[in-house]
Amino acid sequence: MDVRVHGRNLHVAEDVAEIAIEKVQHASRIFDDGGSADVEFSERHNPSATEENFRVEITTRVASHTVRVEAGGVDDRAALDVAVDKFERQLRRLKERLIQRSRKTADKRLNPVSAISDVQETGHYPRVVKTKRFAMRPMTSEEAALQMEMLGHDFFFFLDAESGNHCVLYHRHDGTLGLIEPE
Repeated sequence: MDVRVHGRNLHVAEDVAEIAIEKVQHASRIFDDGGSADVEFSERHNPSATEENFRVEITTRVASHTVRVEAGGVDDRAALDVAVDKFERQLRRLKERLIQRSRKTADKRLNPVSAISDVQETGHYPRVVKTKRFAMRPMTSEEAALQMEMLGHDFFFFLDAESGNHCVLYHRHDGTLGLIEPE
């Protein structure tokens, strides 16, 4: 696996970069696809938050899924250790789910969403500060749920392979998943 190590407003020491490359390559042995991974180090300069000043984010694309983990620590090596542990756990979970999905033949469906709660209008509209663009490949709601979990997000916007509609999958407060579909 090709591993790219860089820092956001921070210079990553050569020995730390080598350790990061070695650990991420070792963790990525679960998938033998020869892809690439991005390891980003950052540091918060907040004297009152001494527990997690260093952050490490690892992002890769394996088996048509994006896996992203983020972890913090008191120094760059501690943050890297936590992030690599999370990364390996996510890769194992993804591989297990892919294997289970290929073995099960039962039709799996999410519970349909009956109503969407009303949003309170405050009269103040927030400003858009970031725009993301990405290619959307058609997927089932089960694949979208897996992708959402691998990214660690609370919602996921996707193109439904069955209906051809754009849908949103989200975590509900009771721990279940909700699906928003156009009429």
